[in-house]
Amino acid sequence: MTDSIVKESLLDRDKKYLWHPLTQHKTATPPLAIVRAEGALMWDDNGDEYIDGIASWYTAMYGHCNPYIANAILKQMKTLDFVMFSGFTHKPAIELSERLMEILPSNQAKVFFNDNGSTAVEAAIKMTLQYYHNQGEKRDTLIAFEDGFHGDTFGAMSASGLSSYNGPFEDFLLKVERIPIPKEDAIDETLERLEHIIENNSCAAFVFEPLIQGAAGMKFHSAKGLDLLIQKCQENNILCVADEIMTGFGKTGKNFASDHLEHEPDIICLSKALTAGMFPLSITSCSQKVFDAFLSDQITKGFFHAHTYSAHPIGCAAALAGLDLLQSKEILERREYIANEHQKFVAEITNHPKVKNARTLGVVLAIDLMIETNRYGKLRDELYAFFMERGINLRPLGNTIYTLPPYVITNKQLKKIYDSILEFLAV
Repeated sequence: MTDSIVKESLLDRDKKYLWHPLTQHKTATPPLAIVRAEGALMWDDNGDEYIDGIASWYTAMYGHCNPYIANAILKQMKTLDFVMFSGFTHKPAIELSERLMEILPSNQAKVFFNDNGSTAVEAAIKMTLQYYHNQGEKRDTLIAFEDGFHGDTFGAMSASGLSSYNGPFEDFLLKVERIPIPKEDAIDETLERLEHIIENNSCAAFVFEPLIQGAAGMKFHSAKGLDLLIQKCQENNILCVADEIMTGFGKTGKNFASDHLEHEPDIICLSKALTAGMFPLSITSCSQKVFDAFLSDQITKGFFHAHTYSAHPIGCAAALAGLDLLQSKEILERREYIANEHQKFVAEITNHPKVKNARTLGVVLAIDLMIETNRYGKLRDELYAFFMERGINLRPLGNTIYTLPPYVITNKQLKKIYDSILEFLAV
């Protein structure tokens, strides 16, 4: 490394060549250079400390640099680093499929590997379209919730409903019919809308985030209502795809948000906390019925979809270690503690004059403020800066403050998040 590079700051070097996601570089403030992380904490290049109040987009649920997962990765790296998954298999992938089947909804039977959340949904959508194609039936319509978010690849983006992400690409997307999320006081209206869509379109799949719409602002919806929508779709032979990328692995109080439902989805998408943020890996699981539709003497009826790093052994090792922690006594106790503290905090602030709505499920806490703003407006930037100045990483969504902390967050760190929210409300 040359002396000139050594003397330059990380931000100076970043600015030269890097293009950051979800960033308007002409107006954005410089990014923060993080040099170390452990547990629920991160440190920047000045030595300042930050609580990661959203587990770095809901991934590092067992804490940053978790030694148990790190050791599992190191051990795997010394045994088998990588082998392509077409024509080969390996023990970490096999064991991971076995372990997942123990905790996934009972109708899940097969696991397909991808490399991130968007590609997990992309694979799921392609599965649904080809499922009917293989049976000589063309279905061209997806059903999805208004304001949903499922990723940035074209199929996943088609199912999404946030114009801030989709705007330039609207004319190129798949055909999608949207329904509102099922709220307790409007379930019948949502069902009527769904029935109208089914009657007037050739629908292949219903793609949804179960119980919580993450990017939309942590919007909650009715488990009873979602059950009725899934039931209606399955009665009409429409495949149901649960996007559990955000909600999976304990965040809603159960292993999966789908565990709150009576009707099981046909396909489930998993990522983020799957590997605890340690490795890019995702999974699209499906029922035996879905898998069987691809069995044929015609090779073209197989699912010809692949990623170079599918079922990466190192990622599988991280996921296996994560499952050990997910089901451990310590993590179960921490999940319960966080959920209980969230409920107490919601009760404390529900009637605050600046709070429009406060809600919690599992370790997810969301607060809508009595201030209207757009998604990336001035208020959002002010909120973000307010919490960062107090050493807390939260990424407000418009006028919604939320926290989804790592399970290993300490009681003191969690209280600091609550206290900082109270401080903002008192301004």
